[in-house]
Amino acid sequence: MIKETVRESALATAIILLSLMWSSIDVYAQGDYPTKPIRLIAANSAGGGLDIVARAVSPKLSAVFGQQVIVDNRAGAAGSLASEITAHSPPDGYTVMVGSLGGLAVNTNLYKGLNYHPLRDLAPITFATSQSNVLVVNPTVAAKSVQELIALARAQPGKLTYGSSGAGNAGHLAAELFKTMTKTDMVHVPYKGGAPAMIDLIANQVQLVFSSAPTAVPQVKAGKIRALAVTTIKRSGVLPELPTVAESGLPGYEADNWYGVVTTKGVPRPIIDRLNAEIGRALLAPDVKQLLFGQGLEVRTSTPAEFGAYMKSEFDKWAKVIKDAGITAN
Repeated sequence: MIKETVRESALATAIILLSLMWSSIDVYAQGDYPTKPIRLIAANSAGGGLDIVARAVSPKLSAVFGQQVIVDNRAGAAGSLASEITAHSPPDGYTVMVGSLGGLAVNTNLYKGLNYHPLRDLAPITFATSQSNVLVVNPTVAAKSVQELIALARAQPGKLTYGSSGAGNAGHLAAELFKTMTKTDMVHVPYKGGAPAMIDLIANQVQLVFSSAPTAVPQVKAGKIRALAVTTIKRSGVLPELPTVAESGLPGYEADNWYGVVTTKGVPRPIIDRLNAEIGRALLAPDVKQLLFGQGLEVRTSTPAEFGAYMKSEFDKWAKVIKDAGITAN
């Protein structure tokens, strides 16, 4: 009986000591981090949207951390290369990535043989920006609203064609979600980028495109194409006059070409919390918000838990769209 009591007492002491040790590690991690430069990976080439976000926040982070935050462009495999590098980095908080819908929620369902899984291998830090696609049509299309476009597509199955900048990209997925929800049949014409798709839309070689705002807006203002709606759940601050697809008669429709910030799974929570706080502050700085808004990007921050839940919901949603549409990119 005495031996059992001693054993229980020793076990309790060991548990307390372990708890204190891990608590000390967390405090140390939070108090001393960072002690060396941080690599901020942008999952596309210089000048792209992710690069613009990374370079907008890096000077502010460098100033507050007292360490250099170095932007590292890692384009390739639609964002998967950068995601893989981040997933396999040491879990110490010194590799952080600004990624997009593709690398963080879509590519695992689209490409075979990827050496990472976003939900298993990456730790969410914060939502970063929201970017709407714009549903635009050639002016000859006899539809001036989303409802009229749906009616036209249903009356002419397989006749309307839509362009995109490639199989599995945000515009393609937005169109496939639209087709699924409206039970319409339209033909996909993939291009090697948004610009050639827009050129053919203007020439009426394709009848509609779910285009990025920066590509579409100049052509809408010039009267070369007609804008019907934006694809985000809320109206875009960039195009406030345009309704959303959801409010135009397709409730629940949302296709947000979002960006977010992640790090390697296993990074201590105090470090993730610090990164969340400082990156959020940097994104919400007036000069950063204005710069990103000029690129069609609307700042939207979150807690790590909120962003993690959103990543999961987006992963599940687009996995179903890709499977139902039979989309492949290999």
